Amino acid sequence: MLETTKHHPSTARPVPLPSLATGTLELAMVRTAQELEAVQRLRYSVFSGELQATLAGATSGVDADEYDPWCEHLMVREQHSGRVVGTYRLLTPVNAQRLGRWYSESEFDLTALEPYRHLTIELGRSCIHPDYRNGGVIMLLWAGIANVVKHLDLRYVLGCASVSLRDGGMAAAHVWHEARRVMASSPRLPRLRPHHAYPVRHLDVDAPARTPPLIKGYLKVGGRICGEPAWDPDFNTADFPIFLDLEDMDPRYRRHFGME
Repeated sequence: MLETTKHHPSTARPVPLPSLATGTLELAMVRTAQELEAVQRLRYSVFSGELQATLAGATSGVDADEYDPWCEHLMVREQHSGRVVGTYRLLTPVNAQRLGRWYSESEFDLTALEPYRHLTIELGRSCIHPDYRNGGVIMLLWAGIANVVKHLDLRYVLGCASVSLRDGGMAAAHVWHEARRVMASSPRLPRLRPHHAYPVRHLDVDAPARTPPLIKGYLKVGGRICGEPAWDPDFNTADFPIFLDLEDMDPRYRRHFGME
């Protein structure tokens, strides 16, 4: 959370984050209004400039919304220049309760998650500069997420993973086809229902398509898609709900992130 209280409505203490770095990059927690703006400018550049999303509330090259002040913001930056090249925002259960909702509730009915709310952190606004999409930045961000989850003694991670619809929905259909098989064999997985479903069931699942890297990352660490995708017309994406029980996390990643 931001230390400058006028930028953050919560009175909870900031979550500590150990110094993490690899090569020329370092991971840090956003602590100032200037750092938050740098993160929001990266988001605007990728979401609006690259993906041509319609960003409500965006002004002067800054992607900001009503959730930002309530979230912890991780950032990866170049050590030599300070340029921010990756970010994730995290909404803790305490601040989700104070705010009165998660971001995901704008897209999904989360009734099935009621028993887990007090132990769940929500991830969102994942964004990496195009020069750094080789795996190093996302691993640093996940190391930061793991540290926050461990510090707060949480168990579950919730997020929405977006799949672009610029291919007519073929990639979304491919993801849903694979997800249905996993859901059928996972009876304990909560099922989330979209408010406005994208009609993925009616698309050709045999068309050539690949699983997007962000969803691959979630699945690799043990996350599971837990429902049909919601349609986000502003981003022109199909958004899949992702749920991760850290007790089901791949042991290799638990050790790698220091969670054993």
